Amino acid sequence: MHTQSSDSYAKHSNLTVLFGNDTGHNVIYSVGGCVEIEIPKLEMENHLREKRQAHALSQKQLADLAGITRQAISALESNQYSPATSVALQLARALQCRVEDLFSIKRGGEIIEGELLGALPQSDGPVRAQVTQIGHRVLVRPLIGIGELISLSANADGLIIGTSPDKNRVKVRLLKDREAVRRKIVVGGCDPAMFLAGEHVRKHDQENLVPCLMGSSVALNALKRGEIHVAGIHLAEEKSEGWELPNLKHRLGDMDCIVVTFAHWEEGFIVRQGNPKKVRTISDIAKTTVRIVNREKGSGARRLLDKQLDTSGIKPSRVKGYSDEVLSHLDVASRIRSGLADTGIGVRSVASICGLDFVPLQRERYDLVIPKNYYETLSGLRVLLDTMVSKPFRDELEALGGYDTRDIGKIVEASHG
Repeated sequence: MHTQSSDSYAKHSNLTVLFGNDTGHNVIYSVGGCVEIEIPKLEMENHLREKRQAHALSQKQLADLAGITRQAISALESNQYSPATSVALQLARALQCRVEDLFSIKRGGEIIEGELLGALPQSDGPVRAQVTQIGHRVLVRPLIGIGELISLSANADGLIIGTSPDKNRVKVRLLKDREAVRRKIVVGGCDPAMFLAGEHVRKHDQENLVPCLMGSSVALNALKRGEIHVAGIHLAEEKSEGWELPNLKHRLGDMDCIVVTFAHWEEGFIVRQGNPKKVRTISDIAKTTVRIVNREKGSGARRLLDKQLDTSGIKPSRVKGYSDEVLSHLDVASRIRSGLADTGIGVRSVASICGLDFVPLQRERYDLVIPKNYYETLSGLRVLLDTMVSKPFRDELEALGGYDTRDIGKIVEASHG
């Protein structure tokens, strides 16, 4: 790190170093006046503005705390130059963080190997992928087969460029810094509001939330296999004395977890505007003129549908489209909006987002299951939980429709395996 301009020199013995600034100049070493080695300028990642804003400080206030000028803060935030070591240390002390949290060398193109989660397409060429780290395991999820919206909106962490002989491991060229990959928090579940939570998390910290859409039971199994940090589930049942999560301890085995409430929501039939097929009760979906789109086995939505059918004495074989399965509430809404189905089980917020109508069936609680060792050691999880209970996030979540956030952040159960 330096403040010298590109025409300044530092001399030590017979080694002369010309420091390049951030305008594109390179660094030149002249040894003994005979050899010149040109080193490409290193790109810096600069998070000073984000950290300052997270502490609600003006440029002048931070400058006063760090003992430098406001103009210097402005120049640093606009990447006009890189800070001297002493300035970087003063800024880190003022913002109560590490120097590398403010400034780091941008590293791209690193090739790593990781475990493949999912299937690769038959075509040759690189494949976009999400890359995450759970403990010491590097996990690679191809950004295909996860729905058009998610695939196109997801920011790839790397490109899969090859496979290992056993086909279960792949080589990935990273598009991001390895540290950025390590800091990701992976949340499996079916609530699309996790994407909103991720945006709020990024406003306040470098931590990055990675939602992976999957049903409740699939998320619990992924948590047990060590493929995600958090499992989102809506398996709670409302009893006279409150809500219960039946058999959760049994399903988690020896995992020591806490369960944190995210929200209560409404689940029911998503239908086209005006509800043209007049779907109001479970018996209506057995009509020969009605076609449904179903969720995969193990999801909370599938559990609700099967329970309603069983209670009404309706066999699944009577329901047109029962075997047509998709993997998320958003996929259900997409099928209905495109006219490929008349209805399906989903949540009110998704119906609202997609401009569809909604017929409620029941109120549910959506919980986050978090292993205690992650809860106690991962700073990103604390950022997520702090974000969840913040008023701006709660206000925006409720504005989506169908969410009740009164119990958000409440620890409702602890599982001791």
